[in-house]
Parts: sequence; structure tokens; C-alpha cells
Amino acid sequence: MSSTLLESQSPPSTSPPGTSPPGTSPSGTSPSATPAQDLAEAFRAAMSALAAPVTLVTCYDDLGRPRGLTASAVSSLSLTPPLFLVCLDRTSRTHDTLTGAEDFAVHLLGPGEEHLVKRFMRPAEHRFDGVPLAADSHRAPVIRDASLTLHCVRHDVLEGGDHTILVGRVTAVRGEPAHSGGLLWHRRGFAHARRP
Repeated sequence: MSSTLLESQSPPSTSPPGTSPPGTSPSGTSPSATPAQDLAEAFRAAMSALAAPVTLVTCYDDLGRPRGLTASAVSSLSLTPPLFLVCLDRTSRTHDTLTGAEDFAVHLLGPGEEHLVKRFMRPAEHRFDGVPLAADSHRAPVIRDASLTLHCVRHDVLEGGDHTILVGRVTAVRGEPAHSGGLLWHRRGFAHARRP
């Protein structure tokens, strides 16, 4: 639901199942909440039930420094031409860099690659500290330890409410799709979906 999937998720409730935290209604909202707030909370909760792929999206800024963020609102868009979209939170410090970059990379992560996501929980300027890049990182930073990466050229940038939809044309795929992917974000935590 958000491009900053770990930082922006609300912490899960610590109340026992079937109860509400003090000062809230049985629906989990404050008695003084407006209908819009109620809907926003209900929508956020519903989206936490929707398992989403965990990805890292990377590019270079104007000074040639690697930049990137976590993204779970991603999807294939077209086969001809091959297009892939990423939804970026407009409040992200990396938003303008990504939407302005000619090239970017999307790393489709799998079980065992959670450590890469945790590195991207650091401040934007330190996310690549100690992260080795692959040899083919000249157009966009490609994380060497990520098992599957899409190389993209910016195709379009669209408005989407409080997010921006970055559409990339896929120019190359690095890795082995048959044995990659499967790291999910579900109910505000990591989950795995991988076939043998």
C-alpha cells in the first residue's frame, strides 16, 4: 500500500483478539473519528490483509549517488511493451529522485533477503552503506545480493492520489526467475510464498 512499507505501517494492536484498545469503539476507531478517518483506517486494515511483494527500487541521483526505497505497491502492467509500475509515496525523501531518474532498477526479493530490506530502513543517505553493487550497475544501482532484478527505463509518471505512479519499460532481467521472489509483506510483517 505504501512505497515505504516498513516505516509507514502502523504497529499491530496489542489488545487481545475480540477487544478494543481503551478509548476506541469496537471497530478500533476513536469515538470522535470522522467518517473519512474511519474509512481510511478500514482501508488501511484491509490492505494489510492483502499480501504484497517486497521490492527495493533504486536509481542514481543527479550527483551519481545511489538512492532507493522499499516498495510493496508494484505490479506488471504490460507485456508488449514490457512495462512495470511502482507507486511512490509523495512524502518519501527519495520520491523526486526516482521520478526524475531516466533509469531505475526493481529488486524482487525472496525469503532470506530480509536483511536487504532492513538496510533500507536506515536514513536515505546511508541505505547503501556496505551494500555491494553488481558489475552492471552503470545505469542504475543493482544490489549484488538480490536474486532477481528488473532494469527499467522511465516510461511515464502519473498522478495517483497521495502517491505517484512510476511506470518503467523493462530493458533487461537479471537473475533466475524460477528460483527467486516470494518475499511478501502481509499483516504488517514478512511472509514467504515460494514453491520448491
